[in-house]
Amino acid sequence: MSVTKLITHRVDKVWGRRDLEPYFPDVPASGEKLGEIWYQMPDGSDAELLVKYLFTSEKLSVQVHPDDAAAQAAGHKRGKEEAWLILDAKPGATVGIGTVKKLSADELRAAALDGSIEGLVDWKPAIPGQFIYSPAGTVHAIGPGVTLIEVQQNVDLTYRLYDYGRPRELHLDAGVAVSDARPFEIEDMSREAAPGRTVLCEGRKFVVERLACDGTRTISPETGRPVWLTVISGTAEAEDVRAESGEVLYIDGAAQIHCPRRSDLLIAYEGAATGPGLIA
Repeated sequence: MSVTKLITHRVDKVWGRRDLEPYFPDVPASGEKLGEIWYQMPDGSDAELLVKYLFTSEKLSVQVHPDDAAAQAAGHKRGKEEAWLILDAKPGATVGIGTVKKLSADELRAAALDGSIEGLVDWKPAIPGQFIYSPAGTVHAIGPGVTLIEVQQNVDLTYRLYDYGRPRELHLDAGVAVSDARPFEIEDMSREAAPGRTVLCEGRKFVVERLACDGTRTISPETGRPVWLTVISGTAEAEDVRAESGEVLYIDGAAQIHCPRRSDLLIAYEGAATGPGLIA
């Protein structure tokens, strides 16, 4: 089998939500607020990438992730770069990405300690359909009222700099050490690779593409470069494996993908962008 449906792991968060429609059924009022849904290998193996959905009702902590070298020095297999595709945003919703001015390590630490870091984060409007690639070292946060898909290097490694007084651990020494606290310009890296196929980012730790599928397409990953296929809307079927909206397929060999109705797919894989041979 070259196609595997990934299993979902639901993660409750203090900043999560219960209203998840139309992407997932709402959580009952008696249930814990859901913050994230992770898609993991059924055998528990350590894949290079991780796909998540995030749902926010409060601000996430102001945080930062280390690059490969810093993470490996701390005993982890890899660092964490991530990218967000914003699916939905309530009026006035924002994402914090970068700082409004360049901060030294001492200035960043002082701002985290006295809470002024919240006003130094550059809070930008959350725009549905916008794609943001966040390199390691970028100080960032996500505001309330945002639904997004995150693609990231697969490591659960977050250094919290500030958490609005919540009783959770901060990681000031490690976080300040890996932070590049400076203004961040959201870069539109998208290009049309073929009709209905848009490359959203490339030349980083991973590539993300968006594919409109209506009918049958063939996906042919290169050896050692599997593809994560997220069904944003519609349906995708391959090798008798069916994925509905909100499900993810892991494809590590050539496979025909059949979409019985027009479907919106997000495709991610490691390394440099693959040419026309990836999708036919």
